[in-house]
Amino acid sequence: MTVTTKTAVRTTNAPQPAGPYSQGIEANGFFYTAGFGPQNPATGAVADDVAEQTRQVLRNVQAVLAERGLTMDDCVKTTVHLADLADFAEFNEAYKEFFSEPYPVRTTVGSQLANILVEIDVVAALPDGK
Repeated sequence: MTVTTKTAVRTTNAPQPAGPYSQGIEANGFFYTAGFGPQNPATGAVADDVAEQTRQVLRNVQAVLAERGLTMDDCVKTTVHLADLADFAEFNEAYKEFFSEPYPVRTTVGSQLANILVEIDVVAALPDGK
């Protein structure tokens, strides 16, 4: 039986877990993040529009990736939850500011979210030697 080694990564530069989960986990050559919302980790503030919420969510994701020495260019998969799929175009404009080609694969779904407009998690590939 093969045992998977999991290593948790935590940073104060992203919102702290609100339950029994890690901000990020390294396992088997990949790094997985929790789903992050748009809370500013320093103030707890949340913007009103989906574009700025998307930017803050991705800054939160960047903070956890950076703690492991990774960047958005290491992301291979994202999962996006939007409270209203009608916000997709505005979300997508902000989202593309954070990624370069080849873009990670992405799943975007409409979800019932608790007082936020967007939540995102990512999977990043660990480069050799990192």
